[in-house]
Amino acid sequence: MASHRRPKQPSRTRVTVLTTAAAAAVALSANAANAAPSEKPSKDEVKSKVDKLYEEAEQATEKLNGAKEKQEKLQKEISAIQDTVARGQEDLNGLRDSMGLAAAAQYRTGSIDASLQLFLSSNPDDYLDKASTADQLSAQQVEALKKIQEKQRELAQERSEASEKLKDLSSTRTELAKKKKEVQAKLAEAQKLLNTLTAAEKAALAAEDERASRSASERVDLGDAPAASNFAAAAFSAAQSQLGKPYVYGATGTASYDCSGLTSWAYAQAGVSIPRTSQAQANAGTKIYSQSQLKVGDLVIFYGDLHHVGIYAGNGQVIHAPRTGTVVRYESIGNMPFQFGVRI
Repeated sequence: MASHRRPKQPSRTRVTVLTTAAAAAVALSANAANAAPSEKPSKDEVKSKVDKLYEEAEQATEKLNGAKEKQEKLQKEISAIQDTVARGQEDLNGLRDSMGLAAAAQYRTGSIDASLQLFLSSNPDDYLDKASTADQLSAQQVEALKKIQEKQRELAQERSEASEKLKDLSSTRTELAKKKKEVQAKLAEAQKLLNTLTAAEKAALAAEDERASRSASERVDLGDAPAASNFAAAAFSAAQSQLGKPYVYGATGTASYDCSGLTSWAYAQAGVSIPRTSQAQANAGTKIYSQSQLKVGDLVIFYGDLHHVGIYAGNGQVIHAPRTGTVVRYESIGNMPFQFGVRI
């Protein structure tokens, strides 16, 4: 007879585990089904991020400009030192030649006597020490050797200075390359964000920027504020002549400008040399901390790290080169965090 045994029932613990696992699987499936794909940033979000990247690019640009200015200065200094060394070497050669044709001839043939060997020694100090005790030289010869000794010291010092400046130039060029890459990376990242927008969104952003921009043909009420000086008025007039020119990082005109490139160019047209970067321009004159005290032609410094500069145009307006994608334009001074003005 067949055995009719009751099938073994799963334990309560096993049922609980299976039930829990099944519930979790259902929940995960439901979440996966309901989860929306990663949302594309809105036009306004993209604009905010792009504006921030452009600001960071401008910060890096001003550091890049500073490194360029330092490089140019070092190159001029090194060139001047090298010219001085070359002239000094000619003088030294002349002093040595003045020792006499006979000594030179003996030196070339190798028949120079002990006295002349000392006389043309590469160590004038050693020679003078020996000559002073041996009384081998005339007063005129001692004076000539002293001149050689002094010229050698000068040349050694100048060559050492040139060597140090060459090291500084090398590190400056490294910094220049680093800052250039930083600017390019920020601009590339901004462009990548802009490329996520639709054609309609890009057109809307362009329209917004156009409304914010004061073009060269648009009349702006600048009031009747006086100029800070005749050359400040001339600098402002020069800047006005560049309205509508595009912003390009590192540019100093006249096809394009960055912020400090515009201001330094404008003042140069007025016959006044000011530093290249906004940070340096911030210390180029008398600071004006009250906006109400600003006069036409004053420099206006923005942001806590002083990375942006414009020229006061009157009636609360500045003329400046804002950022990548814009042109030289008028803009309300209140659109940016004002720090102080600078009267040159």
